[in-house]
Amino acid sequence: MILFDGQALLLDVEGTTSSISFVYDVLFAYAKKHVADFLQHEKSSEAVRAVASDFATEASLGTVCLDDSNDLQCLVQAALDWMNKDIKSTPLKALQGMIWRHGFESGELVSHIFDDVPQALAQWADSGMDVRIYSSGSVQAQKLFFSHTSAGNLTRYLRGYYDTTTGPKREASSYTRIAADMNYDPRRILFLSDVGAELDAARQAGMATALAIRPGNQDAGGLFDHQTFSSFSDIVI
Repeated sequence: MILFDGQALLLDVEGTTSSISFVYDVLFAYAKKHVADFLQHEKSSEAVRAVASDFATEASLGTVCLDDSNDLQCLVQAALDWMNKDIKSTPLKALQGMIWRHGFESGELVSHIFDDVPQALAQWADSGMDVRIYSSGSVQAQKLFFSHTSAGNLTRYLRGYYDTTTGPKREASSYTRIAADMNYDPRRILFLSDVGAELDAARQAGMATALAIRPGNQDAGGLFDHQTFSSFSDIVI
């Protein structure tokens, strides 16, 4: 049991609210399967072109033209390669979010949520707790994820979302910026994650931390010891 008398909860997604296998075996697989068709069909979209250009720059592809079949093929191959390596690229995550939107809105994708999560989110929100998400997935993808879960739309319980545009999840400065944006002393925020290096960074920024022990999670690693939980019901506020 973890006793927390602060004001806010900051939640990781993969391995914390939802299974790692869903993210890798369902979401990533869907993005890989549809990335080529998506870029082909949406190449006239200014938003898609902007994300594609940013990704091409980050992947050292130079200037690409989505109307050129060779450029398009190079872009798709680079995106697939980076997805396979799980590189935390902000433009790549934005592209994935765009692809997932169609899947969620069509009903092909329904987010997995651990059984204890919906009730806990409702209870925390009802108690006045400020609950927000921090994930490497884009803010757009996070909103889609929590509005299309197996337990229904959970976004009404969430006050905000942060992604890698705020900063890398393994750097303390990212958590300092989040605390400032939330307008709380870091000590009043409890960060929940399954990754030791993320928890270490949050701890260095002054946040309270707790390690998720969920089915399918890997060894957390990290430098510091963190309290553990296997269900959100283990957290008492």
